[in-house]
Amino acid sequence: MPEFGKHIGLVRKRHERTIGGALKEFLQFIGNITLFGIRVIVSVFRRPLEFGEIWMQMEDMGVRSLPLVCSSGLALGVVMTLHTRSTLVAFGATALIPRVQSLSFFVEIGPLVAALLVAGRVGAGIGAVVANLRVTEQIDAIEVLSVDSFKYLVVPRVIACVIVLPLLVVFMDACGLVGGFLSEYAVSHLPPQLFLERAFQGVEWSNFVPPTLKTAVFGFIIGTVSSYYGYTMNEGTQGVGKAATNSVVTCSLLVILADVILVKVIFLLFPGSAV
Repeated sequence: MPEFGKHIGLVRKRHERTIGGALKEFLQFIGNITLFGIRVIVSVFRRPLEFGEIWMQMEDMGVRSLPLVCSSGLALGVVMTLHTRSTLVAFGATALIPRVQSLSFFVEIGPLVAALLVAGRVGAGIGAVVANLRVTEQIDAIEVLSVDSFKYLVVPRVIACVIVLPLLVVFMDACGLVGGFLSEYAVSHLPPQLFLERAFQGVEWSNFVPPTLKTAVFGFIIGTVSSYYGYTMNEGTQGVGKAATNSVVTCSLLVILADVILVKVIFLLFPGSAV
């Protein structure tokens, strides 16, 4: 019995050490990523800005993400209309299908899904590319040339994410409406003009602008977190894949958490957006 009690005590101490270590690592990560984000914000207001690099990153993140975002929006529009119709038909409210479609995409589906898609594609890309630059010592070579590697590699990517993501949301919302119209037209042959009239009936700017602009925050999160994992990676070639994976997982989680907070903030600042 004494030996058994001693064994239980050792297991308990080891378990407490594991929990304490995990909590310490989590708090350390929060502190590091916060300082990294503050450094990004401060660097944005320091000259010079690498406009050529920003434009190149916007092209890579925006133009090359358009097929993924638009096809996803089109498919979601079709699927959502099918599900909505099956529910509203029972209440004789099929005229509300276009409005439900537009409000759902403008308020939540478009911003959140677009952010998660960008987190998967762009977040992994940034993490892998910057980590590869660190592994191959190209970042060290940049700094040897008296160039601020942080301002040259990290800041343009974050700025590009902040600018591009709201634009991608607009395309996704539009494709969602197109998909909804095609699905509705195939069933009820609803004319395009009537569909658009019903879709925007009762929709205010507060239902569209704040949810779209909140994706700029999502873009900042995606750019900052993925750049952090790549820029601070120090595990050799194996760390490149790890940086890409951690970027996607962490960005997706933080985007969802930020969405919960920002929705409440939008409701407080724009009461008319609550639908």
